[in-house]
Amino acid sequence: MSRDTTLQSDITKGNPTANDGSFKRADASFRNHVKKGAEFAPESGRYHLYVSYACPWAHRTLIYRKVKGLEDHIPVSVVSPRMGAQGWPFANVDAFPGATTDPVNGAEHVKDIYLKTEPNYGGRFTVPVLWDTKTSAIVNNESSEIIRIFNTEFNDLLTPEQAKIDLYPEDLRAQIDEVNSWVYDTVNNGVYKSGFATTQAAYEAAVKPLFASLDRLEKMLEGKEYLLGDQLTEADVRLYTTIVRFDPVYHGHFKCNFKTIRGGYPNINEWCKRLYWKNEAFKSTTEFNHIKTHYYWSHGMINPTRVVPLGPVPAIEPLN
Repeated sequence: MSRDTTLQSDITKGNPTANDGSFKRADASFRNHVKKGAEFAPESGRYHLYVSYACPWAHRTLIYRKVKGLEDHIPVSVVSPRMGAQGWPFANVDAFPGATTDPVNGAEHVKDIYLKTEPNYGGRFTVPVLWDTKTSAIVNNESSEIIRIFNTEFNDLLTPEQAKIDLYPEDLRAQIDEVNSWVYDTVNNGVYKSGFATTQAAYEAAVKPLFASLDRLEKMLEGKEYLLGDQLTEADVRLYTTIVRFDPVYHGHFKCNFKTIRGGYPNINEWCKRLYWKNEAFKSTTEFNHIKTHYYWSHGMINPTRVVPLGPVPAIEPLN
């Protein structure tokens, strides 16, 4: 008999909150790197990416895959946004529009991929997952590391124009790392800490720093096209996947309702709209139906009716 893994797969059962009601995100478990000459070498077609359009962490990897021109080298499978008791399902279990099957492992759920790699795995079954078809194992499931792998390690397979695209340039690395640090804690993860808090004190301890950081970002983007320097960087990608979900999901569902982005942060709003409307890597990977359905359908502890709101209309405003 197979063991019960629902505490790992069912977010309504295994949501990691501390005794004070605050949300605690677990660290990723698979942290290998793709590198020339190493065990996991950069080879075209060797790796497979598993993602959800709904998940902001997985969304980072999809943007990078498109920006760097890796589509022909790293195939992708997309899960349904309706994450139930067994976790993220593929289209053969839940044929949600835009979801796909898993041509590599024939999995029904993302958990099958984890258990194939490590039968006694005890962590959560998260996306993204970078899978190695040669060793039939997970290479990495930490989005911040996968995007840096995509940024540089496959450059020898790319055209000169694609290879020279660098979202983590040497001269901006210290600034990117510094911004990433507080943006991750208070914004990227801050919306989750607000939404998954189970006490008033824990909620307030998360939502106030969230909006303080949004105020700070609003000032940083005054008169600027990008967060740092005069080019697209990792810092923009990591912030975008939270901001584009803010009005459709986090404002209402996660109680992050001091302000909307479109109503309260004009600089952030214009920055987000420019990325969406002017860069196909952002627009083509942003699926609002998956995003809204996932949060409102999957988080039964927050929205037990599973009613998915129709707004905001439009999901993202047009450019002025």
